[in-house]
Amino acid sequence: MIQQTVIKHKFSVSGLRTPVSEKLKAMSTKIVLANEGVFPITKDINGAALSQLPATAIPVAGTIQGEGKLAGVPSLFIRFSSCNLRCIWQLPDGSYSRCDTPYASFDTQQVVHTTVKEVIQLVKKNLGSIRHVVITGGEPLMQKDALAELACGLKNELNVHLTIETNGSMFNKDVAENIDLFSISPKLANSEPNPEKLKALGLNPSGPLSYHAQRRYNSKALQSYINLCNESDKEMQLKFVVGKPEDEQEIINDFLNQLNGWKPSDIMLMPLGANEEELKQTTPLTLEMAIRNGWRFTPRVHIDIFGCKPGV
Repeated sequence: MIQQTVIKHKFSVSGLRTPVSEKLKAMSTKIVLANEGVFPITKDINGAALSQLPATAIPVAGTIQGEGKLAGVPSLFIRFSSCNLRCIWQLPDGSYSRCDTPYASFDTQQVVHTTVKEVIQLVKKNLGSIRHVVITGGEPLMQKDALAELACGLKNELNVHLTIETNGSMFNKDVAENIDLFSISPKLANSEPNPEKLKALGLNPSGPLSYHAQRRYNSKALQSYINLCNESDKEMQLKFVVGKPEDEQEIINDFLNQLNGWKPSDIMLMPLGANEEELKQTTPLTLEMAIRNGWRFTPRVHIDIFGCKPGV
């Protein structure tokens, strides 16, 4: 049953038509999504039209992927709740920028409790001509069992292209089995919630805020993604958020020099910022850095089109 914190909706859903492995059958089917859930959509789980347009204000389900190798591709999104990190970046002007999806990361007061089968059914009713589904968060791999079952079900039942957006601090082979593109955004030192940032924002160094620095970088997990893609037809991108000149040497020395098998076309630089004004500060720096190193620059097309609102 899909339920949001205080509102419950009952639905009748069908099971998966294609058998999955016994291992996946045994996994939990419960799943917790951020309040956006599956988005943008125009139909409910039974295929009935919703009374309001999605946040895109477009009368069809779906939006475009705004970042990375598939920027511009029509897609549906599934946003998982909760994250194991607590990013707080500093912009060139000295101001601070927290995670651009706080409702899926650290401010998870409104969530959607549902099941894998119900998510698949909702995606099915809203796919139309769309063939790409993006699983994002938060950090989806915090719910690795449900995530593995969801990815398997989406592949078996709907045969869609699957992208997962992850911070790269975790790797799970059952999840990876059904993913086509791993969009990995390793977090640089600028993301760390240091004492100065915590004091400025009135935060206490507890929970994920206290161990972000130790958990943000997992070279073994990153190398596992690279190896898997080199051994298969899967794709990956290492998408670094850039906000300071010193990010360049950190990317080279702490990440790329420590990893094997990546290609320059897999390295994406994205300007730091959750809105147009913040992006103006970091875009020239990021563009120059990408050109100098032969890496790829990725815009944030959804912010250009829709602004910084959720659900788009």
